[in-house]
Amino acid sequence: MRNTLFIATIVAVLSTSLAWADDIPTNTIVGSSGKKMKVSNQRSPSAHKKKIKVYKYSDEGTASFSDRPPKGQEYEVLSYKCFACDVNSKIDWYSIRLYPEKFASTIEQAAQQYGVDPALVRAVIHAESAFRPGVKSHVGAVGLMQLMPGTAADLGVEDRYDPYQNIDGGVRYLSQMLLQFDGDTRLATAAYNAGPGAVRRHGGIPPYAETQAYVERVAILAERYKG
Repeated sequence: MRNTLFIATIVAVLSTSLAWADDIPTNTIVGSSGKKMKVSNQRSPSAHKKKIKVYKYSDEGTASFSDRPPKGQEYEVLSYKCFACDVNSKIDWYSIRLYPEKFASTIEQAAQQYGVDPALVRAVIHAESAFRPGVKSHVGAVGLMQLMPGTAADLGVEDRYDPYQNIDGGVRYLSQMLLQFDGDTRLATAAYNAGPGAVRRHGGIPPYAETQAYVERVAILAERYKG
């Protein structure tokens, strides 16, 4: 119907496959695009292929996500196959190699400037891109902290491939999430992955398998980077 208030855009969102080493994480990043994409999971053919439907909408100017359609406003339907969040993954997050020396000065500078624990910054970078500045996901997220075009624009990041700009923007966004959720790192990292609206709507970490796995992995990595 022409007068309908809802516009549904089906977006296939799959994870970034990082072929750097066997112990490198692969994460699903929820983002929006007008292009439908098909990507096969060559690294984990036996992983779960559970379809998840997430609704993206604007919450006072902030991109938010929910597992149910919002009433009275436009939204996008984000559909994707979640295999990176497989709880039976063979990746051992307690023993994978860490990279504390990579981009150390840039991370320390941004962490200090925005009041974020550098160990948490390293954990997010590790989970998002495994410290590879040239990584681009199938949904268009780019760089060390996997910034989407819209998010990067809001943060004033002109070159998402530039490590300094990417880290500065990503840490600034992470600091915003920490501020919104009173310094709770688990809620902040859930918001980094699924959006702050989803965290508020569910009163905690959203019941998305990918987000739950992401939060656990980041927590493990952050604790290890502190050591």
